[in-house]
Amino acid sequence: MGDDSEWMKLPVDQKCEHKLWKARLSGYEEALKIFQKIKDEKSPEWSKFLGLIKKFVTDSNAVVQLKGLEAALVYVENAHVAGKTTGEVVSGVVSKVFNQPKAKAKELGIEICLMYIEIEKGEAVQEELLKGLDNKNPKIVVACIETLRKALSEFGSKIVLLKPIIKVLPKLFESREKAVRDEAKLIAVEIYRWIRDALRPPLQNINPVQLKELEEEWVKLPTGAPKPARFLRSQQELEAKLEQQQSAGGDAEGGGDDGDEVPQIDAYELLEAVEILSKLPKDFYDKIEAKKWQERKEALEAVEVLVKNPKLEAGDYADLVKALKKVVGKDTNVMLVALAAKCLTGLAVGLRKKFGQYAGHVVPTILEKFKEKKPQVVQALQEAIDAIFLTTTLQNISEDVLAVMDNKNPTIKQQTSLFIARSFRHCTASTLPKSLLKPFCAALLKHINDSAPEVRDAAFEALGTALKVVGEKAVNPFLADVDKLKLDKIKECSEKVELVHGKKAGLAADKKDFKPVPGRAAASGAAGDKDTKDTSAPKPGPLKKAPAAKPGGPPKKGKPAAQGGTGGTGTKSKKAVETKEIVEPELSIEVCEEKASAVLPATCIQLLDSSNWKERLACMEEFQKAVELMDRTEMPCQALVRMLAKKPGWKETNFQVMQMKLHIVALIAQKGNFSKTSAQIVLDGLVDKVGDVKCGNNAKEAMTAIAEACVLPWTAEQVMSMAFSQKNPKNQSETLNWLSNAIKEFGFSGLNVKAFISNVKTALAATNPAVRTSAITLLGVMYLYVGPSLRMFFEDEKPALLSQIDAEFEKMQGQNPPAPTRGISKHSTGGTDEGEDGEEPDDGGSDAVDLLPRTEISDKITSELVSKISDKNWKIRKEGLDEVAAIINEAKFIQPNIGELPTALKGRLNDSNKILVQQTLTILQQLAVAMGPNIKQHVKNLGIPVITVLGDSKNNVRSAALATVNAWAEQTGMKEWLEGEDLSEELKKENPFLRQELLGWLAEKLPTLRSTPTDLILCVPHLYSCLEDRNGDVRKKAQDALPFFMMHLGYEKMAKATGKLKPTSKDQVLAMLEKAKANMPAKPTASAKATSKPVGGSAPAKFQPASAPAEDSVSGTVDSKPDPKKAKALGVSSKTKTAQGKKVPSKTSLKEDEDKSGPIFIVVPNGKEQRMKDEKGLKVLKWNFTTPRDEYIEQLKTQMSSCVAKWLQDEMFHSDFQHHNKALAVMVDHLESEKDGVIGCLDLILKWVTLRFFDTNTSVLMKTLEYLKLLFTLLSDEEYHLTENEASSFIPYLILKVGEPKDVIRKDVRAILNRMCLVYPASKMFPFIMEGTKSKNSKQRAECLEELGCLVESYGMNVCQPTPGKALKEIAIHIGDRDNAVRNAALNTIVTVYNVHGDQVFKLIGTLSEKDMSMLEERIKRSAKRPSAAPVKQVEEKPQRTQSTSSSTNMLRKGPAEDMPSRLNQARSMSGHPEAAQMVRREFQLDLDEIENDNGTVRCEMPELVQHKLDDIFEPVLIPEPKIRAVSPHFDDMHSNTASTINFIISQVASGDINTSIQALTQIDEVLRQEDKAEAMSGHIDQFLIATFMQLRLIYNTHMADEKLEKDEVIKLYSCVIGNLISLFQIESLAREASTGVLKDLMHGLITLMLDSRIEDLEEGQQVVRSVNLLVVKVLEKSDQTNILSALLVLLQDSLLATASSPKFSELVMKCLWRMVRLLPDTINSINLDRILLDIHIFMKVFPKEKLKQCKSEFPIRTLKTLLHTLCKLKGPKILDHLTMIDNKNESELEAHLCRMMKHSMDQTGSKSDKETEKGASRIDEKSSKAKVNDFLAEIFKKIGSKENTKEGLAELYEYKKKYSDADIEPFLKNSSQFFQSYVERGLRVIEMEREGKGRLPTSAGISPQMEVTCVPTATSTVSSLGNTNGEEVGPSVYLERLKILRQRCGLDNTKDDRPPLTSLLSKPAVPTVASSTDMLHSKLSQLRESREQHQHSDLDSNQTHSSGTTTTSSSSTANIDDLKKRLERIKSSRK
Repeated sequence: MGDDSEWMKLPVDQKCEHKLWKARLSGYEEALKIFQKIKDEKSPEWSKFLGLIKKFVTDSNAVVQLKGLEAALVYVENAHVAGKTTGEVVSGVVSKVFNQPKAKAKELGIEICLMYIEIEKGEAVQEELLKGLDNKNPKIVVACIETLRKALSEFGSKIVLLKPIIKVLPKLFESREKAVRDEAKLIAVEIYRWIRDALRPPLQNINPVQLKELEEEWVKLPTGAPKPARFLRSQQELEAKLEQQQSAGGDAEGGGDDGDEVPQIDAYELLEAVEILSKLPKDFYDKIEAKKWQERKEALEAVEVLVKNPKLEAGDYADLVKALKKVVGKDTNVMLVALAAKCLTGLAVGLRKKFGQYAGHVVPTILEKFKEKKPQVVQALQEAIDAIFLTTTLQNISEDVLAVMDNKNPTIKQQTSLFIARSFRHCTASTLPKSLLKPFCAALLKHINDSAPEVRDAAFEALGTALKVVGEKAVNPFLADVDKLKLDKIKECSEKVELVHGKKAGLAADKKDFKPVPGRAAASGAAGDKDTKDTSAPKPGPLKKAPAAKPGGPPKKGKPAAQGGTGGTGTKSKKAVETKEIVEPELSIEVCEEKASAVLPATCIQLLDSSNWKERLACMEEFQKAVELMDRTEMPCQALVRMLAKKPGWKETNFQVMQMKLHIVALIAQKGNFSKTSAQIVLDGLVDKVGDVKCGNNAKEAMTAIAEACVLPWTAEQVMSMAFSQKNPKNQSETLNWLSNAIKEFGFSGLNVKAFISNVKTALAATNPAVRTSAITLLGVMYLYVGPSLRMFFEDEKPALLSQIDAEFEKMQGQNPPAPTRGISKHSTGGTDEGEDGEEPDDGGSDAVDLLPRTEISDKITSELVSKISDKNWKIRKEGLDEVAAIINEAKFIQPNIGELPTALKGRLNDSNKILVQQTLTILQQLAVAMGPNIKQHVKNLGIPVITVLGDSKNNVRSAALATVNAWAEQTGMKEWLEGEDLSEELKKENPFLRQELLGWLAEKLPTLRSTPTDLILCVPHLYSCLEDRNGDVRKKAQDALPFFMMHLGYEKMAKATGKLKPTSKDQVLAMLEKAKANMPAKPTASAKATSKPVGGSAPAKFQPASAPAEDSVSGTVDSKPDPKKAKALGVSSKTKTAQGKKVPSKTSLKEDEDKSGPIFIVVPNGKEQRMKDEKGLKVLKWNFTTPRDEYIEQLKTQMSSCVAKWLQDEMFHSDFQHHNKALAVMVDHLESEKDGVIGCLDLILKWVTLRFFDTNTSVLMKTLEYLKLLFTLLSDEEYHLTENEASSFIPYLILKVGEPKDVIRKDVRAILNRMCLVYPASKMFPFIMEGTKSKNSKQRAECLEELGCLVESYGMNVCQPTPGKALKEIAIHIGDRDNAVRNAALNTIVTVYNVHGDQVFKLIGTLSEKDMSMLEERIKRSAKRPSAAPVKQVEEKPQRTQSTSSSTNMLRKGPAEDMPSRLNQARSMSGHPEAAQMVRREFQLDLDEIENDNGTVRCEMPELVQHKLDDIFEPVLIPEPKIRAVSPHFDDMHSNTASTINFIISQVASGDINTSIQALTQIDEVLRQEDKAEAMSGHIDQFLIATFMQLRLIYNTHMADEKLEKDEVIKLYSCVIGNLISLFQIESLAREASTGVLKDLMHGLITLMLDSRIEDLEEGQQVVRSVNLLVVKVLEKSDQTNILSALLVLLQDSLLATASSPKFSELVMKCLWRMVRLLPDTINSINLDRILLDIHIFMKVFPKEKLKQCKSEFPIRTLKTLLHTLCKLKGPKILDHLTMIDNKNESELEAHLCRMMKHSMDQTGSKSDKETEKGASRIDEKSSKAKVNDFLAEIFKKIGSKENTKEGLAELYEYKKKYSDADIEPFLKNSSQFFQSYVERGLRVIEMEREGKGRLPTSAGISPQMEVTCVPTATSTVSSLGNTNGEEVGPSVYLERLKILRQRCGLDNTKDDRPPLTSLLSKPAVPTVASSTDMLHSKLSQLRESREQHQHSDLDSNQTHSSGTTTTSSSSTANIDDLKKRLERIKSSRK
């Protein structure tokens, strides 16, 4: 038993690992209980068991193992971290659980596997289970199959990947074990349930008996689509939704789900590809040409057998296709034609997308062969062409198909139309854009008028199908001229058509169901969608939502899909609504007049042609008003514009009338359904007026509005033709200018370049220079969209003109066309007649290029030319190539059809004569430019062979090939290149040149792409082999390309791909992947700007990984954490530079000695900036390594060569350490004399120093540190500021040295770190040091932690980055460190924080283990017991740091602007701590002097004042920023850049210059309107409101009185101010921040504005007053209800007192109060009633009832009564509990008034019972029993304990103690903590002092309790008599605590919405008012005084007294304050 007791004492986790099985069993049981209890999935408790879970499942004892499995299951289900254990636990389950005899164990094992799948670890589980299938133990195999089956059954085929399971199925069916075969059968049935017939092909070779059994089982399965029964965690809400739907009875999602699931696995994917080219008969090509048809037939039959393989290996099938094509086209034997067609079908089906490159050659031949009549031939050809269609896209073959449409043979026409109809069925609205539909419709419309009925029918069917696919709205424009009969026929056909994506499988009549492989069609759609930007099916992989969202998914044969044609028209119709143009017939003038008179006033129509212009003007005004009010649907646009065009129409002579008229046209176009018919009526007139000086702008506006209504391309064409059909040059030039602008606004889509070019040419030839200039400007704008190809049209212009055009193009170079701002709402991107439909933004230019006229050159590519190019004689080959080049040159732009040319050129790419290869490459470049984006279709057959040329041994050939590839990629985009296996095949070739060139090219292109085809993954295995290539350059390029592959594929996929590598290779590659992960750039965003990610700055260049720290980043968190361990950023250092660096001359001569006299550092202008740019742009390596490699040293050498003396550089990079010492000595000598040089090369010096840190020689290290100390001293004297670059490449390495074993070195490093804070913000140092705490070196950890403590001690909590909470949690982790020194350092650091920050620390560090927490508490206690030690240290250290900080604030001028906020931070964080403020107390004298002498404006050294907590004394000079809250306990980063920017903008709001003010207001409005940014204004609300009402005052007093000032300006300013305020008061969180005083002034300003009669006289004045009304309502509703009520009461009181104020003013204030009263029922709970009643009390004191009754108006007294009555009604008797803030309640009229009201409202008895409480809760009846007393005291203590009522509770306790002095409150205090007891005692003492002090004061009538401490002008002596007699000073923490309590007592509650102290009472005791904003200055002073006077108070009981030499006598302190006050007055008056 002894053993037992031993293990029973162990903790759970140790029990679980115990060698005794009993111990383990007990451990597992306890663990299970623990797991069941933990509610939080992220609890740290889970992590303790991470490493043990595998042991739970693999326990050797069967009984124990069962318990372990149970525990493991619960763990996996509930623990957040469980996912990390997947691999090891599942492999444990497979090997150790599945072989157990107990069924329970197996069940639990399966459950665990399924649970892992549920927590999203399906792949890992499946991998382990599949490994288990290879186990020798059949039990394990069976269990693995069963688990897979259950997983599939429960989670469905989306989660469980079927492909790998299906691959192993045949092997399982062959197993000798029956159990395995049976289980395999079950899983096969389960798989069939999910994917149906796609399972047949892979299983076709298993034992026929088994297959038959399976077939029988399959038949029994239900036909409905299966649904998963269990969901992943992330999908659980989906489960709930599904249940709801089922309960609703409708299987709504059934169809959609089906669509989701079916294409999941495609049989094609499951098949192995077969290589057939090598299996062709040797004599195949001879036989196929043989004379005898039998031989040809043999050859074809051989091919037919081979192509029956359902999946073919990719290869070069060009020759085979060519041979088959020849048979189809030329063979006279129709049987062979059919056979060849079948072979082509087989090839197309087996190769799928890979056949696409041959499609263009074959399609025309097949279509022309349709002239054959034999049914079997026609059928074979139909099948062939349908199969081929699915391998390419309609776009690619459209040219060929359209060419055949004009054939004279009716059968060909019929079959082509039928083929088009079938093709359309595979399309969707998005893959059949207008640009494609237009030519097809045009051709088909010819056919519907054909004489042959079969041709007509076929055309009807094709048009009907198109109608069905894209909807009527898209097709109707093309059918405008078709008569009704034919239109009906088309519609009838449309109804019969069933789309492939639709409900049935299409019209089987002519859609032959070619079915060589079941499931084949599933991928066909995907293949068909290849290029057409249809996102739905990039590959036939898992299609998530495609079929449901838009019918672009793969066609599903025979499978019903819920969404179908309807979905198609649904999605399209929405778009169609947008692109629909409004068509209306032309109306006669009579009809127009009738329609117009219905909507216009009669007078208006009569006066249209009045001879008096004024009447016409009035008529226009009426007209305009009518139009503005009209509804879009009711507006008869055509009638209205006809009225405007009526006599005098556009010949109107009065410009005002004309301007109105043009404006109305614009209005009608914007507001109505404006048609082209209406446009044609007015455009002529508009173009006529466009050149008019006065009306031109209005005409342009109207034209723009029309362009928006009727699309720009049409409008532009009309306008241009009208302008150039008249002679007026002004009109022509202005029209061109308008068009330039319109193109920028609308974008270029749909514009017909050809149409404009003739007009532009006319304009260029004009005699008027303005017209020519405008034309050139227009060309510039067009160039932005069309690109360089535009110039080709103007090459024959005169040289002078051409040079002007070139200059304009030059200007536009590199600019991006602006995003269209108009025309988007009504018309989608390409919703015009010609426009491409919604191209991807990448190809923005391509649609414009497509509009260029292209020449057909296929007829010039004759067979003679092709044979020339392939001739044996190289000279003839060259001739052929020359001819081709000439043809392309002559044509400029060509059609994509170039006949046999591609095959011919492809042959030349591997020509033995390299000159010809280069010539071919040049031709291909030409071809790319000439063909434009259409070159896409040749990428596979011509582009990929060019890549092969990259492997050429000759450098010039390679560079030509690279240029060609780039020229092509520019036209095609990268998608075509990356699709398919071609690129990976190239990379597979082991040619080092090819590999390095190709990888280099990919590294350049990949970063610019937003997405890549999934086929990119195929390149990864070859990329890995390149990483280990024997050629260094290949390895280098592969490493460079790695991050960009990862950027697109993600780390997971890349890591998974390493699975197939050898173990050694795998480790190496994984290490490289880790490195690459750190440097992985961000994907480019839509706007193609490189985003800057936390890893680094914005990467402006094309392909740099963004890993340089952002230089200009504001936050210290992002940019200052480079980990020295992180891998180097992969940059490309130029070889030439490195070479230079290596040439270090070894010979020394006398000359060199002479040279040593010169400067050692040469100042290179902008050298440092350039180096930073290079590093940021990754042109050089980023200084980031674990140990310095040679390339870093070489790079530094190269960089130094230009700015360090040669001889010194030789010393610095010498191999002998003594030379390093010499170099350091020289550098020390030259430090003072060459300051500029040192600063100019500082980055290089610091980098060189980091290299020395890696030296082992101590003497060098000591010397280096010595130098650094001197260097940083110099830098701080020079007020230099380290840049981010310098810091990040130096500090991490310096911190490494802090862990040196030698004490002296550590000391030096700490000293350097200390000095660095003077040249680099401590807040940015912090993260670097924090990083150092993660080191393995315990000394380094300890030193870093200590340094962190010092930083916090010196600079306050603000240095903690990213937030104090996160930082402290990190530090607290080290309390549990195994090293004692580290533990101590961590504890000391947290104690330091505790000293600065108090108990808040415990909140910030979060949960600690008990052990750690007890250590910390113990340490904190100990630190408190020895007070003398700590402060002494503070006194020693602080001045050094704080002074230096303050002195260094001047650096602001010199250091980079980016660091301004951090300086401010330091200054502010110091002001946050009273200790710091005391230390630097003497300094503020100086600043005052400086300010006093400075009569100019305030300079930017302002932030220095922050250190004295007096920052706000000076701010009113700009705008006072009321700081009425205590330093918030969270030192958040609000003082960063944003805050200072906002302060600056707010300061401009009150500017006397109207424009400055408007600009500032606009900026603020922008911030307020964006929800995410509005938060930034928090904390600035009062400041902003003060600025605003100062501006209101300024307008009222100055601007409005200024005669010269345009009143429009004033109105504009008013509207800005009011708009801003409305925005502000709509954001409740911000509105609530406004304090009482500020609200009072704001309301005063607004009401004054409403009453300003001068405003009403202005024309927009009414609008202003209306807006103010709205604003006032917002202010009342959204502000803090207490503050606004209080403000209104005080405002009312002031207005009644002021004799000058108008009765109207008071009335409006009362109206506001009434509104507040109405709101009270909703807001009563959020109101601080004590404050409101105090305000009412003061009001009643100033205005007793009698005085109020004397007022002229009875409203004030009624208002007051109403308010009180409402409050009574809402609160009942409890209202009397809220009089706590009123001093002598007995004297208060208010209490009596309230009691009277209560009496009225209650019956006598009720009121009696309340009489007791009337005098406040502190009064208790003497006779009350003891129990009552106890209850009462308990209530009081409850109040004290609650945050909100603590002050009230203390007051009541004080009253109670005073009344019953013998009362015993000890029992209540006994159970509470020490802290609470001292808090209560202190609170009571403070109240006593206040009350006593007040007794001695001549109290003014209405003094507010908030003033009780702050205003003690006469009682100084009293206070000092309380002072400590022995001259000791009390610790600051006591005062902080006391201040907190005081603030709480005074209702300030340490939050933001407190009221400023009522200092104004000092001057006007009779009239108490709320402090207005100007009084806040006094409030600051009085706070200062308070802290001074309290400073001399002493807490006699407190033993925490600190000795300090800075005590001042009370009298001098007071004198100081009075002196300050006088100075302040002086400053204020001088500033005025």
